[in-house]
Amino acid sequence: MTTHANGQVRTLALVGPTGAGKTSLMEAILLAAGAIDRRSGGGAEKIGDTSPEARARGHSVELNLANFSFLGDRYVIIDCPGAVELAAESDAALPAVDLALIVAEPDIAKAVLLQPVFRELERLDVPRALFVNKMDQARGSLDALLAALAPVSATPLVARQLPILSDEQVTGFVDLALERAFVYRSGQASEVVDLSPELANLEVDARFHMLEQLADFDDDLMEQLLSDAQPSRDLVFADLVREMNESLITPVFFGSALNGFGLRRLLKALRHETPQPDRAAARLGLGSPPVAGAYVVKTAHAGQAGKLAYARVFGAPLADGADLTMPGGGHARAGGLFCVQGAALKKVSNAAIGDLVAIGKVDQAAAGDLLGVGAATGAVARRTRPALFSLAIAAANRKDDVRLSGALTKLIEEDAGLHVTHDPESRQVLVSGQGEGHLRLALERLKRRFAVDITTTPPTVPYRETIRAAANQRGRHKKQSGGHGQFADVTIDVKPRPLGAGFSFGSKVTGGAVPRQWIPAVEQGVGDGMMRGPLGFPVVDIEVTLLDGATHPVDSSEMAFRTAGRIAIEEGLRRCSPYLLEPIDKLRVFTPESAMSNVTSALSARRGQILGFGPREGWSGWQTIEAFLPHGERQTFISELRGLTQGLGEFEAQFDHMAELTGRQAEDVVAARAAE
Repeated sequence: MTTHANGQVRTLALVGPTGAGKTSLMEAILLAAGAIDRRSGGGAEKIGDTSPEARARGHSVELNLANFSFLGDRYVIIDCPGAVELAAESDAALPAVDLALIVAEPDIAKAVLLQPVFRELERLDVPRALFVNKMDQARGSLDALLAALAPVSATPLVARQLPILSDEQVTGFVDLALERAFVYRSGQASEVVDLSPELANLEVDARFHMLEQLADFDDDLMEQLLSDAQPSRDLVFADLVREMNESLITPVFFGSALNGFGLRRLLKALRHETPQPDRAAARLGLGSPPVAGAYVVKTAHAGQAGKLAYARVFGAPLADGADLTMPGGGHARAGGLFCVQGAALKKVSNAAIGDLVAIGKVDQAAAGDLLGVGAATGAVARRTRPALFSLAIAAANRKDDVRLSGALTKLIEEDAGLHVTHDPESRQVLVSGQGEGHLRLALERLKRRFAVDITTTPPTVPYRETIRAAANQRGRHKKQSGGHGQFADVTIDVKPRPLGAGFSFGSKVTGGAVPRQWIPAVEQGVGDGMMRGPLGFPVVDIEVTLLDGATHPVDSSEMAFRTAGRIAIEEGLRRCSPYLLEPIDKLRVFTPESAMSNVTSALSARRGQILGFGPREGWSGWQTIEAFLPHGERQTFISELRGLTQGLGEFEAQFDHMAELTGRQAEDVVAARAAE
């Protein structure tokens, strides 16, 4: 069993899909441990999902943090949002936890929802256990449930308990390690009961299967099983601890958060088997034994309290006022330490090893940073999530532009899934995220917390235009307004180039018809004219050659030839059969196999071209679809994809090429640009 390090605090993460009951489980654990009290109304004191956005949606939209003590040991619990769109909220937190408790429902049809969670924890090498919640509502056999769950995990799922059925309802469980039976008692600890003969036979088979799974990683245990020897309870527990700590197995527990069933047995198991903080510190690169430092799991701007860094302490206790070294070498003093219990903060003078506290006045800190105590550390490489949905935003009142800029800076500091960019062509400020719901959430926070009213529009699609035909065109600029006038005369040849070949400019002028020093001005003028072609969009993929020209000894100038070049290209392009181009992106779409036909149909309906498909590497029952998709169709595709895949689908995209846009769609685009 795990050796308890006196005074060290262990951290658990609750992860899993939306609706599995993670927040309910967190509050049930806090209630069972005595960290919160029942209210007179019969419910439990509210700790999680206290923000207006979470209450409006009925599920977690940010990390919920709380702490509790159980049998003399202290714990911090992090309740993570379950929606795929909000997964970035947990990206910095998960590497720092000692154990991730995956919360699932006893529904075979929902087993696939767990796969993204398992893949991420496996990638991070975080020890994990599975808690099947709502067992009082379960129907069907345990074997069928575990068979459905097994493909989503890369490690064996080891059932630690055998549910007890009465009239097809789960009324208790047998602990296969302890070989004891427990019956649920609502609001109380489960009651130990004797094993009936029938249940005893089932327990023998289930326990032997558990031991066989453990023996796959322990040769001594395998020898004992082959020789029909009964392994000692100490050996069984030691294997359960080691194999979970080394991410070789995923233990499975059962219970009901709503009724408090199975929670005390779960807590007792976790008390003995959850790794100590040093393991997480080693994964984060703090060494073994770890150097003193604090790892930032998230940051938040807390009104008058300023910016808070929620950080886990490693290596040595952290005192209020300690000097912290930032990854860039700068220094900051911990301006207050706060114990976190939901939305409530309580000032403390120091934090123990493993504790997770809010640190004030460390404005340079960002999620994923390792803050050294007296020595520099660095930052942990975090997963980068590509933007899947974007909106162009602007302050409803122009006087709020500066406030909007500052508010966006704070939002993206808090949410690594958000990106803010400025499109110089459209002059739009683009906010991008992991889906439409994610962006709507961010904009609600923007309005509530920073009191900035905004307007939103879809991002401008970067259409282009090019030409089919060639033409010679003269451009003449003559202006007389007293004193020196302006004069320039040029003749250019305009030809199409292959798509993607870009712009080419050359000169065949002879005899100094256009002085050499002014030829670059003609090229600049041509570039000016190409910024907006006859259809209203930038022109690409043409070849322009300066053939001839004329000058005036007094009135010719660089500016005059630049203007003449612009006039020539603008008039010439109209004679060259211009046509519209749209950007085409190359997508890699990830979808469960069950939704594959619907996803390919959705791509085709959006004028997509399917390039191929195959199994998604490392994901059982998933497919990867490669396709070309017009950029304008991509904007809303993520919403449809999520609707077709139970909220799980994702894609990666990058610009690939430009292609001609024809027909009514092209006419509508040109008409809309003209109307602007």
